[in-house]
Amino acid sequence: MNYSFVSQYYDFFIIGTKYTIVLAFLAVVFGTILGVALTLLRRSKLIVIRIIGDAYVEFIRGTPLLAQIYIIYIGVPVILSGHDIPDLAVGAIALSFNSAAYISETIRSGIDAVNRGQMEAARSLGMSERTAMFDIILPQAFKNILPALGNQFIGSIKDSSIVSVIGVAELMYKTTIVRGNTALGLEPILVASFIYLIITFTLSRMLGVLERKMKASDRH
Repeated sequence: MNYSFVSQYYDFFIIGTKYTIVLAFLAVVFGTILGVALTLLRRSKLIVIRIIGDAYVEFIRGTPLLAQIYIIYIGVPVILSGHDIPDLAVGAIALSFNSAAYISETIRSGIDAVNRGQMEAARSLGMSERTAMFDIILPQAFKNILPALGNQFIGSIKDSSIVSVIGVAELMYKTTIVRGNTALGLEPILVASFIYLIITFTLSRMLGVLERKMKASDRH
């Protein structure tokens, strides 16, 4: 095993790690926003809207992320009449759309776990269904699904490696460059894997602390 290349190419790994974290952050933030909207669509009283929401979720869950990335990478310039968008934006959009479907399912299960009496009590106090959903139901649902959302964030960090196929300079893309420059096959991959492990382990511990604090606040 030869790791002498790290001192020369450490900046490649640092830059790649930054892009990986940015992609994962954008995917979770926008994926959560889209996921909430998608959940509301799927709970609409209009059957057509529910069908559209369900069809989107089934499409995302039933197709590979790689195919979704290519659809956006090739399709967006067609929609924009030949105007390209940065590869990083394509990657963030693809990961956000993908995360939205899974987050929507997570939020749906979180809402279903909230006692139905909460909505009935809110409505009896004069709240509209929309107000009750955003002020009463969703805050409780998010407490229930925090571990699942944390897992989605961790999954997005690992899924971000796939956008390297369209040239986004995230960690695996930079690792591929290092492998090419050094003619080393395994060592750069092991370094990248260790970086992924550090990121996901740190995030898991932070989410664990947050979850314990939320449980403690519920007891007081």
